[in-house]
Amino acid sequence: MTILLLIISLSYALFTLLLWLTWWRMPYLRPALPAGLGPRITVIIPVRNEAANLPFLLDDLDQQTYRHFNVIVADDSSTDETLAIAREWAQRASYGLHPLPLSDERTASPKKRAITQSIAKADGELIITTDGDCRVGPHWLETFAAFYQETGAAMLIGPVTFATDSSIFGSLQIVEFASLIGSGACTLALGRPTMCNGANLCYQKRVFEQVGGFSGVDHLASGDDEFLMHKVADQFPGRIQFVKNRNAIVTTAAHQSLRAFYQQRKRWASKWRAYTSWLPTLLAVFIFMANAAPVVALGGWLAGEFSAQTGLIVLLSKVIPEFLFLRSVLVFLQKKSSVKLIPLTQLIYPFYVILFGLAAQGKGYRWKGRDLT
Repeated sequence: MTILLLIISLSYALFTLLLWLTWWRMPYLRPALPAGLGPRITVIIPVRNEAANLPFLLDDLDQQTYRHFNVIVADDSSTDETLAIAREWAQRASYGLHPLPLSDERTASPKKRAITQSIAKADGELIITTDGDCRVGPHWLETFAAFYQETGAAMLIGPVTFATDSSIFGSLQIVEFASLIGSGACTLALGRPTMCNGANLCYQKRVFEQVGGFSGVDHLASGDDEFLMHKVADQFPGRIQFVKNRNAIVTTAAHQSLRAFYQQRKRWASKWRAYTSWLPTLLAVFIFMANAAPVVALGGWLAGEFSAQTGLIVLLSKVIPEFLFLRSVLVFLQKKSSVKLIPLTQLIYPFYVILFGLAAQGKGYRWKGRDLT
């Protein structure tokens, strides 16, 4: 048992150091738009009950330096003023804004339906998806257009972070989310895409159509981002890139309640059973085991099964490489103030991973006022 524990811990240390080195080797690109008109972009914003947040995003889009774009707000039967706000904004926005009310019908995946129906009406060469509670900088669309012009990528994955939060809970979410964004970027750079986030995702409209959109995974409530990414990776190998540029960062608010946080993470964790590729599943199991290792080592040491030396090796193999990697990603995301909370996150994270790894075995969660599976 001791040997197995050490093998898992040292393998995780090597893996995390590989991510760290890969992150540093990824160039910080500053592509410039060539003269002339760039690609037309359709921004798709699936929303449900975002009346408090949507105006801020629509205002951000009004400030974009890149002007060859329009926006579709796909309203999924909101019970607040979301649709009315979108319609009012459509009358005065400096860009084409098209509210798309969706019927209140039972569907396994409301968000996939919203995106699919929006793409059917989109006239952009590029599709960019984000969420109604997100914020973007003025050079957001310009950066994606320039990256696309330079690379011709089938899909571009953008960085996402949480807005600065003075609370410990919010800051911990910033650190945890940075690990997901950084890991997804690095595994992509290594030629093995594993994860992305639909709050900042760009792809060619024709690519979406050629891979069949969400067909085959449209019965699953979650995964409008990662399942699509894997389909694109299969049919367009080597043509997905991470946009490592701060102008491309999208921010969203951290959860204020443990209940909302739990439901979101359970929704994310529930996706692993549906992966057809072996790598994301293998990685999820490996991460689960690596985070369980310190808990097992601590319990074994208290029970007299493991020596203090074994426990120390297991602990250091995890915390040192993780700190190096997380710090580099947080600095890129302009969240240097959260670096000091990495040790606290590392203390909590093993129990967090075990909790949600087990929670993912059950079906169902509540999201946006609906019970989904």
